[in-house]
Parts: sequence; structure tokens; C-alpha cells
Amino acid sequence: MKLWQAFKMAFRSIWGNKGRSILTMLGIIIGIAAVMTIVSILQGMTTKSMEMYEAMGSNKINVMASANNGLPLFDDLYDYCLQLDDLVEGVTPQGNLNATVVYGVKNSSSMEASPNFYLGSHQYSLCNNFQIERGRDLSKIDVDEYKNVCVLGYQAAVTFFDLSDPLGKSINVNGVPFTVIGVYAAKDQSSDPRWSLDNMILFPYTASRTLKQDMSFMSQFVVKAKNSEAATEATTRIIGFLTGILGDPNDPSNQRGNFDVYSEDSWKNESQQVANMFSLVLGGIAGISLLVGGIGIMNIMLVTVTERTREIGIRRAIGAKRKAIVTQFLIESGVICGIGGIIGVLLGTILTLIGSQLLLQTQMLPSPIITLGAVLFSVALGIIFGLYPAIKASGLQPVVALRAD
Repeated sequence: MKLWQAFKMAFRSIWGNKGRSILTMLGIIIGIAAVMTIVSILQGMTTKSMEMYEAMGSNKINVMASANNGLPLFDDLYDYCLQLDDLVEGVTPQGNLNATVVYGVKNSSSMEASPNFYLGSHQYSLCNNFQIERGRDLSKIDVDEYKNVCVLGYQAAVTFFDLSDPLGKSINVNGVPFTVIGVYAAKDQSSDPRWSLDNMILFPYTASRTLKQDMSFMSQFVVKAKNSEAATEATTRIIGFLTGILGDPNDPSNQRGNFDVYSEDSWKNESQQVANMFSLVLGGIAGISLLVGGIGIMNIMLVTVTERTREIGIRRAIGAKRKAIVTQFLIESGVICGIGGIIGVLLGTILTLIGSQLLLQTQMLPSPIITLGAVLFSVALGIIFGLYPAIKASGLQPVVALRAD
């Protein structure tokens, strides 16, 4: 029997038992759709996380340190990092400024998406992966001479100035005028300005004196390493340096202070590992439905063999070989699973579009590799689970098969 005839007979058999065939495909459809949706959305979440880490900057070392005597530590840390010029590119405090910013009729205290206000050094943009789009960045002179200047994030510039040019304009910070000297380029495509990295305003950390805020509150710093290997080495050295100043943070008898030093590269790796673990666990759960669907395929093919026993007997009696019988039933089970796989892919694509919009606020499609793999896997599943019924059918003796009712 020719191959195209085998496929024709398979489609005729499926069409002749539409209800049963649909119910048989259901497990495959649900399994394929579930696996595709889960894998695609987890891949999208991983991609978004990596984009967020890249936007925040790579090779960053976060340092949180505070002395119990209340003295600021930035000068000591800055001077030490200057000695690590073979490992470190920059260092900045990352203090949060509690302030009310007013420009014209716009007041940050009444805004639903009020910008974040940061205090930093002239190396803040280097450490946090910001690029100047208009104007200029903070300079060391701005910091050293306590100048009342600021740089706006892209979203903050839109919030306060709409489409007008903010350069040279003055904003009031707790009643003190600060001049806008620059605007950072957009780097975060978040649709919600409340969580956008661009919704920020940067002030020199020495502005805390002008605004009458105690510098001792500033306990968070960012160190920019040259590469991932340098970040590991610099982290170890900074821990040793701070231990010498503040003592061992794990020592209960230590009264000098506390600190924590960690690289964001480790967070990135941990996020990747967690995403991989979720993919395995959730993919395994979804795979159970594929296993159930495969068992359903085997069951229905055994029923088909029973129903077509006389047909098998006739074909064997007129000279059909066992190989032809096996091929016929494998093609039929493969076609059933293939159709179920295609429907599952369509359903999975729809669910991925809906899920990505709800969870990630973006529309994404399953990758072509996942789509093709899902269809091929469904066909392979049909062949694997259809193998036993096909072998059983081919093993029927013609005389016994012809006597069947």
C-alpha cells in the first residue's frame, strides 16, 4: 500500500469518528497548549528580567554600610575605590532624598507617579548605566562646590515639563531653587511611570547640606567594576576594607557598625536559575497532561484495532505484510496527535498572547523553535503510544481475524 493511501485511510477513519477523535486529541491539545504557554511566558519573564538588569547596569556592586557613631562612610569608601583603579571604574552614594519638588503648578506631592529623588556623585550615571541625552551630567565641581543643580530622568522631564525644554529651568526642592542642567536618555520602556527607572531626578549628594538633611542617613553606595571578574575581586576587597573599619557584621559582639556587599551579577544568575527551575517544574506538570493524552491515544488505537479486526484479517489474507499494517496504524495515531498538536499550538499561541499582555504588559508570540518542536513532539508522541496497538494489529492471524464479529 502506498503512503498516500495510508494517510487517506487515516483521515477517513478520523473523520468517520469525529467525536471520539476530538476527545482523543483533547489531552494532546491541552498538554501542548499548556507547555507552550508556560515555556513562552517564562522565557518572556526571563528576558524582561535580564533587560531590567541590563538597564540598571552590569558589573554593579551594591554596598550598604553604616557606622554606629553616625559618621558618613562615603569619603573613606570613595578613597579606597580610587586605589582599586585596576578593578573599579566608579563609585557613588545612592541616597534617597525626601523632598517635594514644585515647578509651576506641578507638585510632586500630589502626583500619582511622583519621581524618585536620588543623591549621587558625578559618577552616578556611570555606575547606574545612564546616558546624557541633552545638556550635561553632574561634574565633580558641582559636587565639591555644593551647587544647586540637578539632572532629570527622561520620564521625570516629561512629567514636569511635557514637551518643553527643561534645560536652564529652575525647580523648587523643599523651597530651594535647583537648576536643571541635563536630561538622561530613556532606558526603561516600562508602560507604568511609577516603576520606570527613568522617573527620577539626580542631585549632588552634597545638596543634602543645602536641603538640611543629615548625611549620616546615606548608607547605600554603588561601585561599578570593569567586568564580571573584576566585580568578584572588588567585592572581596571591599568586604575586607569595611570589615577593618566596621568589624565583622556576623560577630554579635561587634559594636562598630554593619554592612552588606553583594554583586547584582549574582542576583542575575539566581534569577536565571529560579526561572529554569520554574520552567522544569511547571513544564513537568504540563507534561503530565501529555502523558495522559498519550495513554488516551494508545487506548483508542486498541479500540480501533478491535473494531477493524476483520479488515485486518482480509488484508492479511490477500497478502498484506505485517510492516504495512504497522505503518497504517502508526500513521493514523501520528495524524491524530499531529492534528491535536496543531490545534494545541494555535491555542497555546492565543494563551501566550493573553498571558503576556496580562503578566508582562506586552504582546509576545512563542518562538518558532518552540512551535515547531511542539508539533513534532505531538507526532512523535502519537507514534510512540501507537506502536503497541500497531504491533498487536499486525500480529493477528488471518484465520482468527476473519472469524471475528
